Amino acid sequence: MKKRAVFLDRDGTIIKEKNYLRDANQIELLEGSAQALRLIQKMGFKLIIITNQSGIKRGIIRQKNLIQIHAQLKRMLANKGVTIDAIYYSPDLPNEKSTTRKPNTGLLEKAERDFGLSLKNSYCIGDKKEDIDMGMKKKMVTILVLTGYGNIHKTEVSSDYIANNLMDAAKWIKSREKVIKKQKK
Repeated sequence: MKKRAVFLDRDGTIIKEKNYLRDANQIELLEGSAQALRLIQKMGFKLIIITNQSGIKRGIIRQKNLIQIHAQLKRMLANKGVTIDAIYYSPDLPNEKSTTRKPNTGLLEKAERDFGLSLKNSYCIGDKKEDIDMGMKKKMVTILVLTGYGNIHKTEVSSDYIANNLMDAAKWIKSREKVIKKQKK
């Protein structure tokens, strides 16, 4: 059986939205996000972050700073017992032709190949319409979190679930997985 993952947006989903985070020292985990990720990880899912980072091509942040930010985020979460399996990012601009910028699915497909994943049996969590649209394109179970920009986007999406925060999303996944397991018996 192929592995499954929970794909997560970064800003506004796991960490506080900073509008082009430029410095690893500015990372702030959202309340309960590490505990939520630990719960998801205990269920056997890979944890993969997919993030649009157009600040690179806009000249707002350098790629080396983004790599430092991601290394720091992984360390912060590791200190709380969470292993992030991968972080994929798209530097492309919104008006640019791109296969990797969400809602396009290029980074999902790369993760699928890299980890031997079943996307249709995986989850996608984010706070924006493009996060949900990306997951829907691959027939994933989608969850909009109301942190970050979630309240703004909640009327624009038809996600499988709307969660108050990442912990609410993790608990919903856990209860959904129990139902699926019972149905298979």
